[in-house]
Amino acid sequence: MNSDNVTKVILSTIKEHILLSIGIVAAVSGAIITSIIPPLVLARVIDTITGGKTLPVMLTLLYFLFVALTGAAESVREVMLTVFGQKITHALRSRLMDKLTHMTADGLNHQEPGAVVSRFVGDVDTVENLFTSGIISMFADACRIVSIMAVIWFKNRGLAMVLVVLLPFLFWFTRIVQKNMLKAQISNRRAVSRASGHVPETLHNIRTIHSLGKEKYMEERYDTYIGESYQAMEKTNFFDALYSPVILILNAVVVAVVMLLSASGNAGVLAFFGMSAGTAVAVINYISQIFSPVESLGMEIQTIQSAIAGVHRINEFLAFDEIPPFEKDDGRTRCEDDSKEESVVSFQNVTFAYEDHKVLDHFSLEVKKGEQVTLLGRTGSGKSTIFKLILGLYEPQSGEVYICGRKVINIPEKEKRKMFGYVEQTFHMVPGTVKDQITLFDPSISMEQVRTAAKMAGIDDTIMDFEHGYETHCTEEMFSQGQLQLLAIARAVVAEPRLLLLDEITANLDAQTEECLMKALKRVSADRTVLSISHRIHAETGRVVRIG
Repeated sequence: MNSDNVTKVILSTIKEHILLSIGIVAAVSGAIITSIIPPLVLARVIDTITGGKTLPVMLTLLYFLFVALTGAAESVREVMLTVFGQKITHALRSRLMDKLTHMTADGLNHQEPGAVVSRFVGDVDTVENLFTSGIISMFADACRIVSIMAVIWFKNRGLAMVLVVLLPFLFWFTRIVQKNMLKAQISNRRAVSRASGHVPETLHNIRTIHSLGKEKYMEERYDTYIGESYQAMEKTNFFDALYSPVILILNAVVVAVVMLLSASGNAGVLAFFGMSAGTAVAVINYISQIFSPVESLGMEIQTIQSAIAGVHRINEFLAFDEIPPFEKDDGRTRCEDDSKEESVVSFQNVTFAYEDHKVLDHFSLEVKKGEQVTLLGRTGSGKSTIFKLILGLYEPQSGEVYICGRKVINIPEKEKRKMFGYVEQTFHMVPGTVKDQITLFDPSISMEQVRTAAKMAGIDDTIMDFEHGYETHCTEEMFSQGQLQLLAIARAVVAEPRLLLLDEITANLDAQTEECLMKALKRVSADRTVLSISHRIHAETGRVVRIG
């Protein structure tokens, strides 16, 4: 299990971009300091004017200078936060992709495609927002509130005490909004995840849905997921809409109360609330400044709560089991290095179960070098499971699986293609040229090897008829079903493995295409060990092993 989590990725990104991190701290600090000064300068200006004195030009210029500096510091902060957020996004998505490629097959089988996509897109975006408009902005607003409170204390202690009494209420109200928004955010993410997974599920099973007349059922399921998402979003919008008006009303009430008290004429009241005209203007300015960050805290709390839900889901994904590291062995990669008596494939008392369903129970099988063995059995008897164990996609609960005397789980992925080739029932195309379909972007495979493999599979002439031959951009419309299977055979043998695994590759073909494919298999099977799954016995089947 990998110990990585979002916190480690973020800390690593901060260390990697330390100058950017320092710049953000400086910009945030500068924006806070420069925003405190203009009201003080403005108070001095007004007191000078109301006192009948001549206004110094430098005082006016100083006011506009600090206003400009505040705007510039805010702009620099936003730019740096955006850049830093993109760095975080890149690092998280790279780590998620690395995790995805190292997960066990069992772990991947338990993942809904929609849920995985939502982690890569939605959850990562919320973590980016955590920095661009969440925790750093919240920290900056909190520092601004503390700074303003300190200034107000020296300018008008009565107002400072009013705000001290009021802030606990604001904190309590914010916590209520925070908890309800978090609950709604999590509910929305779950609903979106289910809806996202429902679309590819529908596309994958569209023929079955049409044949069984289940269109209405699939529509209703999707509507249910979308409805759950809308309900959660409505709750989020309700609390968001409730928060801002409450803050604005409190702002207006505090300003009105302080102004009325300062004009009361009572000596005791004036001792706490009395102030000059310039100080009054500054105080009103500060009140607006202190309530504006508090209002922003509502949005920032929503962003942070949404990000916490995203962080939780990403950490959950990063905690899934990974393929264990390979143990050291003799390093052999070719089956021809072994003696003829040694087994190419060996199952020794293998037991395997999918959760509570046992498929193989103390199963043993020996396939010698040069043998052609066919596995026959009913659906669900374990034939495909045997292949998955050979491929190293699963690990048996007990027993061992060997290829050429090496434990399958100890064979690195980069070596497996040189040891065995695998042909499935359906050809899986990759984006790229016809050559890329055969090489799978392996630079160690030469063009000569590609042509040789295609000729053995009987697909070379078809490819050469294209305008750009092997460099033609590949689409499924270019080939028939049978030709795609020939292309799959070329892909399997291009690295010159000595073992071929064939998984019912003629199951979906007509008799004529199947005959053509069997001729190609006869050519590529020469001097190779072949283990196949088939639904019928051919003359070339070789030794038959019945499963189940």
